[in-house]
Amino acid sequence: MTQTIEGNLIGTDLNIGIVATRWNDFMGHRMLHGAKDALIRHGVDDSNITVVMVPGCFEISLAAKKMADSKRYDAIVCLGVLIRGGTIHFDLIAGDATRGISQAGLNAGVPVTLGVITTETIEQAIERSGSKAGNKGEEAALAAIEMANVLKQL
Repeated sequence: MTQTIEGNLIGTDLNIGIVATRWNDFMGHRMLHGAKDALIRHGVDDSNITVVMVPGCFEISLAAKKMADSKRYDAIVCLGVLIRGGTIHFDLIAGDATRGISQAGLNAGVPVTLGVITTETIEQAIERSGSKAGNKGEEAALAAIEMANVLKQL
């Protein structure tokens, strides 16, 4: 008989780290609020949530790596907002942030979820940070809970 391992969305007794950026804070703050709200609604005690604020998306991966390496957290949620401008800066930061966030989790063996939105316009960023397209911070937090529970079973 096939065995299937699935996570659940029960956050009781989980310790969750959040790395969030101050850059584009209007949208980022909404994503952070959505992430914290989702964690608490799914049973994570507020005292078991640690938020680390960093300047921008480029700095997320180092803070996430440090948190993941500490083994104090069952999962790390990474939140940031990148809006395309007139230079290649957006592409460089988006690629490096995504790779760094992925490597932080892979190297430490701790779930590190990607809640960095990359948009063409400020309107798209507003939509993805808590209006008609949902809240990507909340989605990243739920993925963190589920992955933490999957890894506990493996």
